[in-house]
Amino acid sequence: MVGFVSCKKDKFTTAPQVAYKSVYPNATSIQLGSVIPDITFSITDKEGDIGLKAGIDTAYIYLKNNLTGKSDSLPFPDLQSAGKSNFKADVTVSISRVLECKSLPSGALHTDTLFFDIYVRDFERNKSNVFTTGEPVYFNCR
Repeated sequence: MVGFVSCKKDKFTTAPQVAYKSVYPNATSIQLGSVIPDITFSITDKEGDIGLKAGIDTAYIYLKNNLTGKSDSLPFPDLQSAGKSNFKADVTVSISRVLECKSLPSGALHTDTLFFDIYVRDFERNKSNVFTTGEPVYFNCR
C-alpha cells in the first residue's frame, strides 16, 4: 500500500528524507505464524528518483532489526507518481525479512522488544537519513 500527499511547505532535498509514521498491527505481542506488522514511513525527495523503473533501475529500502542485527534490503514498490520533482509519499513495508528471535540458552519462551532502523537510497544512490521506529514490536519467541 502506498499513499501520496503533496505539501509545498516541506523542504525537499537531493538526498531523500524519511520519517517514521507507524507500526501496524502492533498488538500486545506477535509470534511466528501470526500476522507480521508493517512499518509505514513518509518519504520526500527533490528529484523524485525513487521507486522502480522496470528493467532500468531500482531504489532500495534498507531495514535493520536492532536487537539481532539482522538487516536486509528490498526494492521500492512501483510508485506511480515517482519521477516528479518535490516527490512525497507514504510507503509501507513488512518487517518479515528481518524478523528473527534472539534465542535464550535455555530455549524458554520469552518476549523480545524490537525496534527497527530504516533508510533508503535513490536511483543516484543518495542515502537518506536513518530513523528508528518509535514504538516497539513485541515478539514472542523461543
